[in-house]
Amino acid sequence: MKFIKLFFVIFAVVALAGTSMAGTLADVKAKGFIQAGVNGDVFGFGKPDEKGVWKGLDVDTARAIAAAVFGDADKVKYTPLTAKTRFTALQSGEIDVLTRNATRTLGRETALGLNFVQVNYYDGQGFLISKKMGVKSALELDGASVCVLPGTTTEMNVADYFRKNNMKMNPVVIENSAELNKAFFAGRCDCLTSDASQLAAIRAVAPNPADYIVLPEIISKEPLAPAVRHGDDQWKDIVNFSVLALINAEELGITSKNVDEMLKSKDPKIMRFLGVSPGNGKALGLDEKFAYNIIKQVGNYGEIFERNVGVNTTLGIERGLNALWTDGGLMYSPPFK
Repeated sequence: MKFIKLFFVIFAVVALAGTSMAGTLADVKAKGFIQAGVNGDVFGFGKPDEKGVWKGLDVDTARAIAAAVFGDADKVKYTPLTAKTRFTALQSGEIDVLTRNATRTLGRETALGLNFVQVNYYDGQGFLISKKMGVKSALELDGASVCVLPGTTTEMNVADYFRKNNMKMNPVVIENSAELNKAFFAGRCDCLTSDASQLAAIRAVAPNPADYIVLPEIISKEPLAPAVRHGDDQWKDIVNFSVLALINAEELGITSKNVDEMLKSKDPKIMRFLGVSPGNGKALGLDEKFAYNIIKQVGNYGEIFERNVGVNTTLGIERGLNALWTDGGLMYSPPFK
């Protein structure tokens, strides 16, 4: 009897393992597109333009994954999500990958059952205020009313910052980003706190951006990264190395403009990366040209950064921590071999 029970237990485990191995990649291929969770209202990161075309750094991250899987960066559908709904959407299977700006934390990796991959934007929390306040430092915000999204690391960070500096604040908590921004511009709160990248995006679409400033203090570490569900290692590897391909291409000097010429390179690293020398694609369960397709259709990380949020865009963000490690930043790719 014990043998029979043990047999059924082993059978069930093997069956579940087989289901897991089929996993997200098989599901994605069956439906013919990737369902990506995005912010939907952050200029430069995830937002449809006036023609309804989705654009932004996080959108391009999703497009890179689609290029890797299908050879077509446009095989993505976007689900705009709030801070409150983003993780539930991933846990429930409503989306295949979350490319919306989300901070990697211990609790989210464990209690929420998520796996974060390579960071696609290193950020930190700051404060946006009206110049009329005459405030030069966040340490002058004692007693201020603060607009903040609930259920975020932002909410915890700002509470910790005020407590640590023996200051009081009056939180104005609104669940929707668009409504929170409207409340700030309408004067319902003295300052708005969020990741510095989002503050730059919010300021960029203000009625008069010159009327607002981001204070110099950065009060947290916010490594923003795409996330997938626990239990599907192949899908995690695909998403992870799709992001890493963007970084590795920039390291190797491969761009969307020269990638075809680079196919002729005799450099073993470039030959392996672009699939001229096979192996990497097979290891991931993808076409050998998956990295080529990403760079050809989406660009390398530097191209994506500069066209969406860089110094020549409305946001005007310097590379900073998001520069390559060779330029003093944190962007670093392991070998593709």
